[in-house]
Amino acid sequence: MVVLLATGEPGTIKDDSGTTPEPDPDIVPECPSIPDAERVDCYPDGGASQQKCLERACCWSPLNETNVPWCFFSKNHGYSVVSESKPDNTHIEAKLTRMDAPSLFGADIKELTFLAEMQTENRLRLKITDANQARFEVPHEHVQSLSDTPRGPLKYRLELIQKPFGLKVWRTSPEKLLFDTTLGPLVFADQYLQLSAKLPSHNIYGLGEHVHQTFRHDTNWKTWPIFTRDAFPNGGTHNLYGHYPYFTCLEDASGHSFGVFLLNSNAMEVTIQPAPAVTFRTIGGVLDFYILIGETPEAVVDEFTKLIGRPFIPPYWSLGFQLSRWDYGSLAEVKKVVDRNRQAGYPYEVQYTDIDYMENKKIFTYDMEKFAELPQFADYMHDAGQKYIIILDPAVSTGRRINGPYEAVDRGHAAKVWVTESDGETPLLGEDMNEVANFVKGGIKGCADNRLNYPPFTPRILDELMYSKTLCMDSKHKWGNHYDVHSLYGYSMVLATDKASKAVFGNSRSMVFSRSSFPGVGKYAGHWLGDNGANWNDIKWAIPGMLEFNLFGIPYIGADICGFFDDSEEELCTRWMQVGAFYPFSRNHNAQGYADQDPASYGLDSLVMNTSKHYLNIRYTLLPYLYTLFYKAHVNGETVVRPLMHEFYSDSETWAVHKQFMWGPHLLITPALDPGVTFVEAYIPDAMWYDFERGVKITDRKAKISMSIPLDKIGLHLRGGAVLPVQRPDITTTYSRSHPMGLIVALDDNKAASGELFWDDGDSRDTVSSGVHIHYQFSVANGTLSMQVTHNGYTDPNNLKFENITVWGVTKAPALVLVTDGNSIISLSESQIQYDTHKQVLQLKNLELHLGTNYTVNWEAKITGNIDCYPEGGEDQAKCEARGCIWESLSMPQCYYAENHGYIAGSKNVKPDGITVEITRNADFPSQRSRSRDISKLQVEITYLSGRSLRWKIYDPDNARYEVPIHLDLPATPETDEAKRDYTVQINEKPFGIQVIRKETNEVIWDSAVPGFTFSDQLLQISTLLPSEYVYGFGETEHPSYKHDLNFHKYGLFAKDQPPGYKLNSYGIHPFYMGLEKSKKAHGVLLLNSNAMDVTFQPTPALTYRTIGGILDFYMVVGPTPEEVVQQYTEMIGRPVLPAYWSLGFQLCRYGYANDSEITDLYRDMKAAKIPYDVQYADIDYMERQMDFTLDQVNFKGLPALVDQMRAEGMRFIFILDPAIAANETKGSYPAFDIGIEKDVFIKWPPELSNDIVWGKVWPDYPNVTVDNSLDWDTQVERFRAFVAFPDFFKSSAAEWWGEQIKDFYNKIMKFDGLWIDMNEPASFVHGTVGEKCLGKPELEDPPYMPPLESMHRGLKHKTLCMNSEQILPDGKRVKHYDVHNLYGWAHTKPTYDTTGKRGVVITRSTYPSSGRWAGHWLGDNYSGWNQLLRSIVGMMEFSIFGISYTGADICGFFDPAQYEMCLRWMQLGAFYPFSRNHNTINMPRQDPVAWGPEFAAVSRDVMNIRYTLLPYLYTLMYEAHVHGSTVVRPLLHEFVTDEKTWDIDRQFLWGPALLITPALDPNVTVVRGYLPYGFWYDYHTEKAIRVSGEFVDMETPLEKINLHVRPGYILPCQKAEINTHYSRQNPLDLIVALNDGGVAQGSLFWDDGEGIDTVQNGKYLLTSFSVFERKLTSEVSVNGLAEADRLTLGVVRVWGVTTKPTKVTMKVNGKPDTDLGFVYNSEIQWLRINATSQSHTIETPFSITWTTA
Repeated sequence: MVVLLATGEPGTIKDDSGTTPEPDPDIVPECPSIPDAERVDCYPDGGASQQKCLERACCWSPLNETNVPWCFFSKNHGYSVVSESKPDNTHIEAKLTRMDAPSLFGADIKELTFLAEMQTENRLRLKITDANQARFEVPHEHVQSLSDTPRGPLKYRLELIQKPFGLKVWRTSPEKLLFDTTLGPLVFADQYLQLSAKLPSHNIYGLGEHVHQTFRHDTNWKTWPIFTRDAFPNGGTHNLYGHYPYFTCLEDASGHSFGVFLLNSNAMEVTIQPAPAVTFRTIGGVLDFYILIGETPEAVVDEFTKLIGRPFIPPYWSLGFQLSRWDYGSLAEVKKVVDRNRQAGYPYEVQYTDIDYMENKKIFTYDMEKFAELPQFADYMHDAGQKYIIILDPAVSTGRRINGPYEAVDRGHAAKVWVTESDGETPLLGEDMNEVANFVKGGIKGCADNRLNYPPFTPRILDELMYSKTLCMDSKHKWGNHYDVHSLYGYSMVLATDKASKAVFGNSRSMVFSRSSFPGVGKYAGHWLGDNGANWNDIKWAIPGMLEFNLFGIPYIGADICGFFDDSEEELCTRWMQVGAFYPFSRNHNAQGYADQDPASYGLDSLVMNTSKHYLNIRYTLLPYLYTLFYKAHVNGETVVRPLMHEFYSDSETWAVHKQFMWGPHLLITPALDPGVTFVEAYIPDAMWYDFERGVKITDRKAKISMSIPLDKIGLHLRGGAVLPVQRPDITTTYSRSHPMGLIVALDDNKAASGELFWDDGDSRDTVSSGVHIHYQFSVANGTLSMQVTHNGYTDPNNLKFENITVWGVTKAPALVLVTDGNSIISLSESQIQYDTHKQVLQLKNLELHLGTNYTVNWEAKITGNIDCYPEGGEDQAKCEARGCIWESLSMPQCYYAENHGYIAGSKNVKPDGITVEITRNADFPSQRSRSRDISKLQVEITYLSGRSLRWKIYDPDNARYEVPIHLDLPATPETDEAKRDYTVQINEKPFGIQVIRKETNEVIWDSAVPGFTFSDQLLQISTLLPSEYVYGFGETEHPSYKHDLNFHKYGLFAKDQPPGYKLNSYGIHPFYMGLEKSKKAHGVLLLNSNAMDVTFQPTPALTYRTIGGILDFYMVVGPTPEEVVQQYTEMIGRPVLPAYWSLGFQLCRYGYANDSEITDLYRDMKAAKIPYDVQYADIDYMERQMDFTLDQVNFKGLPALVDQMRAEGMRFIFILDPAIAANETKGSYPAFDIGIEKDVFIKWPPELSNDIVWGKVWPDYPNVTVDNSLDWDTQVERFRAFVAFPDFFKSSAAEWWGEQIKDFYNKIMKFDGLWIDMNEPASFVHGTVGEKCLGKPELEDPPYMPPLESMHRGLKHKTLCMNSEQILPDGKRVKHYDVHNLYGWAHTKPTYDTTGKRGVVITRSTYPSSGRWAGHWLGDNYSGWNQLLRSIVGMMEFSIFGISYTGADICGFFDPAQYEMCLRWMQLGAFYPFSRNHNTINMPRQDPVAWGPEFAAVSRDVMNIRYTLLPYLYTLMYEAHVHGSTVVRPLLHEFVTDEKTWDIDRQFLWGPALLITPALDPNVTVVRGYLPYGFWYDYHTEKAIRVSGEFVDMETPLEKINLHVRPGYILPCQKAEINTHYSRQNPLDLIVALNDGGVAQGSLFWDDGEGIDTVQNGKYLLTSFSVFERKLTSEVSVNGLAEADRLTLGVVRVWGVTTKPTKVTMKVNGKPDTDLGFVYNSEIQWLRINATSQSHTIETPFSITWTTA
């Protein structure tokens, strides 16, 4: 901060100092004949006369131009070389002696040493110093650390001239003289050192810090002083805050450039003259030059920053927009400014407070009156994602604080850290900033009269007084006299600040920027251009300043936007905010006493505000690009703000451009810098350019144009050839960094482009050197964008994805856009592709390209229906053709099968019940995989199972292969009557294929007559064309939508302990799909194969199966409705289990209950909150060391008693069991293992390999160990996890043993009501076996073809057993785990179900077709994220068609902390999961309904009351599923298949046919968009008819509401809710009657004891139907086997849609007199409420209720 105050009076203290010697009158100047432009001034101190000139033995020649030296050096001056040596080929040393000539300023040094170091092939050091006495040298921390040597031929040559001494530095190729010091003499006195050099061109840039009104220097005799100074940048030639004796010279249009750096920190001046030449004059130190050779200007910056230190990468947030001012006055005013700018809603990152926050301007204090709450202000900012920065000056006040001691001063005195007076002891007192600035001259006591404070020559610095506005030059620093180190003060402060910030911020990157700087500061800090004014000159001059500091290695640079001093008029501030949005350091800052100039201060709808918001949003969009530029500056030394001439050096028009600049190589910024203009003169270099804001190609190039820039615009143009990473903006980077990323691609003349992205956490230090970052290289050629990850060492916590890619310059609309990650290829849908013909802009939208993954995007590919011949990826033309396949680089797929590739049909036997065909491999094509033997002859058996189902089986007739050992319920006899079959089958001969045709519509619903059919030992592949793009099913993998996207998506299927994630194979395998046909009919297909496999979709539409073992055994059901498909499928695989009634209640669980007291407290709190709740769980915490069938007697000793208490109160308890059994217990202490060994139940190696068990590790711990959870996971597994054995549940002995253990646990340790079986994929924490060395065939662990599975590179054994492990089927047949791995959970399920006593409940993680016969399933260890709500609906609907009705997701998510709103919405949705359980993991916050407070509990209670009210309806649906195979959670398309709008709906679902659930699935919504299919619907909450049909409507959804609608024409049985089902089942049965427009409705009720085994099979239940016709409700009992204790009485009947007020309601029961019932009618809503409770009528007896009207 600079304050314009009185400077005080100078003071002097006289002392003796040296005097200038008299000239020698005998020396006659020898004057050369040289051009005026080459004169080197011999009288730089001014006041030359002929006499004075001759006294110096210089040449006098007056001219009519005063800026040309009249007194210039003669040949008498300089030094001679007296000796020269070359110690090696990279060093030259010489001794110099001074020639006999008068002295300019006295104290000349007679003998000098010259040293030349060829440090690198591009860097030459030239050092001249006193041969006999050490002189001050800059203690540069980076330069001193270098030890480089040339690694190739030198790009330069040094020529040493002997007398007078001179140097010539030549470029070697092409040869050119770059730096020629023979222009003038070397002068080397104690306090005056001078060297001149002639340069090859006038293109000189750099030197500083000054205000240069142009970027390229004026070489017409300009002298620039360099000495750090607190001065205003008002346009003069005076010295400013920084010290930069460095320049770059562009030699010519070749781009060849070089840099010259004088490493000297003394006061100096540099004269530039038209020779062209430069003269350095410094008043101390040594001459230490570095000559830097580059092929381009950028290459010179690279060399310079290698020398002084690469620029730091600023924290990401520091690239956001920043606000500051000096003197807000109070914290209240600061907050006022913050609030109004927040209200404006524009990107705003950082707020500053200047010195006014301090107590009397004392650093490290704050004003405890006006800024009383300052300590909390940072939190106030952080809560909105913003940052807070304070100012610190280096000066520490010696005054005392108002409130207590001033510790900063006291510590400084103790540590002796102060600058001292010349005695080295007394602290020097003054007032200052870090130039070092001082408001008095020198010090309080003045300065001594000596040669340091008053040197013989003073450069042309401001005030021409060395200690003006700074310290006395004889002050003492650690590094030396202030005379020598003055200009290093800011540099030293930055070094100290960096150390301090490491101590304060630790591993976090700090953002430091310094006003005073020196080469090398950019390694640690940024810089702003000082205390400018609010005027049109300063907005212009900021651009050359930024360009220069990028040359100086400080790319984090900017000017105070809108000006520091003076009021900023609106037009000026508008224009400055526009250009300031593209300053790397973008800060609006002004001074005390001037009007506010933050954007919001002009008004929320002002031009300043609107244009600021617009361009700051563009800035934030481009921050990933800007951040990448800083990475490239840090790594390669590249400029961020870049002069046009750095990119277009061959174009001389760019050499002098200084009113435009670039961000990196690609973005051209053209601001308006004058008042009242809407057109500016701009230069458009020779390239293709696009208007950035419109994406339109402009026609101008290599031309000066008049560019239209209206008042609200700035010129932004993107260079063709660019790929820019972008990100959706937000109000701060805290939020924008969580948004999806994107790319902007601007094609050049060759339709090519390139770019990069650097990404890390934006905060941590040293992420480049540590490798904790992601780096992408982008390139475009031939219509293909390659997104190549060159480094991947960082995982972004926001799971970032590239969402949109915009391509400019695409000349025609693409027919197809393909995206591949190397494993799978997708074709973008029409909705994802937008092409603007006029603009030639292609937009690719809604992509999900994961950050950190390689992708290729092609928009010139052709659509084909070909089948991929190289599904494993990595193909090229040679590999493709080696397989006998066809290569076409711009098709999808690129490598595909020839037309007849596959098998050829031979003899065919057509029978009434099917077809048998022999097929032979087409030998015209080579074998696909040498490691997987082709089977040349196959048998095909097609069986007409029924009129609506068929089977085709393809197998090796000569060698038995593994087949799935699961019994399917198939018809006893095939359907031999062709007339009764809904399908026909045809055989295609070449290539062989099966075609199934629906008779009614003649649609082909299966067509494998396509090339590529493969049947080898470890790869079986078959493809089919599909009748439509509507395909549902295949699991278990997380799908983002219910309907599959057929754009080349591939899904691996292999049971694995893998939490749900996009395209990740999870716990079970279900190779079943349902397809819709264009005729709106449906069919389903099952591949009965249990090997690892994948399925690939393509938009033909087509589907390809690839499995790595077994046979191909397909089953098809032909519906024709979706619901019939599921019914027919479950008829084959087994109907879903009927769960116990209580299991439909709400359930609570968590992994991480510390003890039974936690469960007790939870139970108490749930009861107190009156939230319906039936089931409590215990996870593995209850066990002793996580071992099955044990109880932790320390923490859960009271659990059995608690369970008994809860069960007595109507609750139920479920425990978890894992299959793995601990094996390290003392013999006799753990019966589960001992008996298992005795009965030989565990999986072993095949006997030919070993007789040992295949050991794994899962949760059980070793005995007598203390687990150190601070260790990494793998170390914990190795040190603490016990060996475990896995039961082989195929064995009858294992099933019996398992049942015995469960019964013993129930009888001897603890009661339970259901079991939850987990980790049964099977999961292991080691890979394959302990030691991870699998015995047996390696091709089983790593097969020739590997499906795209999670961690596929680790092999199939990853996180499970070795595939060579052996299992034994019930019939004694030995099989490999390779074949039956996916059946492990299936085999585990039935033995568990058989032991649960009453109709207990089994919840299993791993499933396979027919698992639903015995168990329900939860959707696994999901995450607490909003997207998981939708994914759960998709998962439930898929498991509905898989035949597992009892399913749901972990409500509120298993992993990660839940958010309040998300968890509340999830509770509402989860209330309609069939399996409704809230569950999360250890070390996460509680998320049960009573953990969030009373409001959350109240909403949870209300929605659970609705669930419990509807349980009789849900239970009846479960019965329908169990008996008929109907779905419970039902996709809308199952009920409304003729309405094609329903085919894509997955954000809504039905309970059965009648209840429509429309949840809120997104944050911050109060309205959801829902579809109301054909007919009208009743709002469940209001009971009012919603007269909308077949439309999407907006539904109000405040936080406490989930939308529910009831379908007209249905009757829903219900019951009043209670605290649990034990009590709710005792309430009367109510009915909701939703009449249709015809006054008709129907429904049914299934009721039994709720827990008996086989009540349906034994007829021990009630089944009654209800119907309404002509105002009469009638019940009809189909089955009446209900025990008396379980009978229900009739309660309230609610009839919706009664259009006329009834006059009477009568109930009739056979054998009883008619009874009038009380009723209530609402004429507005048209509902009728009839109360039959008083009749105590049990509903196993038929009844009718009639309402009559007048």
